[in-house]
Amino acid sequence: MTSATAAVASVKDVSKTFGARKALNGVSVEVGAGEMVALIGPSGSGKSTLLRSITGLQTIDSGKGTITVFGEVVQKNGRLTAATRGARQKLGMIFQQFNLVGRLSLFSNVMLGALGRLPGWRGFLGAWPSADKRIAMAALHRVGVSEYAAQRANTLSGGQQQRAAIARALVQGARAIVADEPVASLDPVSARKVMELLVELNKRDGLGVIVTLHQVDYAIRYCERVIALKAGQVVYDGPATGLDTKQLIDIYGPEFEDAFWETKA
Repeated sequence: MTSATAAVASVKDVSKTFGARKALNGVSVEVGAGEMVALIGPSGSGKSTLLRSITGLQTIDSGKGTITVFGEVVQKNGRLTAATRGARQKLGMIFQQFNLVGRLSLFSNVMLGALGRLPGWRGFLGAWPSADKRIAMAALHRVGVSEYAAQRANTLSGGQQQRAAIARALVQGARAIVADEPVASLDPVSARKVMELLVELNKRDGLGVIVTLHQVDYAIRYCERVIALKAGQVVYDGPATGLDTKQLIDIYGPEFEDAFWETKA
């Protein structure tokens, strides 16, 4: 595969152990370039551990497991490789708690996405190149919050902050977005706007998207492919339309009633 067509992430026989618990147990999945994939499963199923392992925020167990991001091996034998930093630059990471600096303006937060390609002193002094400033304002406009560019991040709603986090990934020049429960802290209206934005970036810009979701109805509505984990293992990997109520009950067990935000399957 060329770098342009390489899979966003290829996970092969990966395990992760916390004490006596196997958070991941021999997981193998691949997310192709341009795919939009939801990771679902009950609490403790391993979906967030898998996402954090792909981004290199969590090391995997030693052994034969490997993780490749855009054709570069980033984890092998329980260790991060030298390719991890470069791979992270290609992944725009979105988190449940937004990860914005509350005292900084929305514009300054979004500009932080440019740090990977600029000298550190520019960020420290706020001496951003004009071209990058234009990119940042275009990104804020793209996600619908440019009118709040000068406001402190902590004065804005959760939905506005999450859209700014997506704008930061655009400024970063990410080729894919990995989002860990990006709508869990939002009201349903804001959550739908964030998911619709991720779909637009996937369809219009061709960005790969991997998103963990607790809301099964959102996974089915917005993602073409769903990977379901249970007890650290993949128990479903296929089209969202292929999931039925019986399968979801098998996956979620007692959590089934809580796995839907707006509608039952």
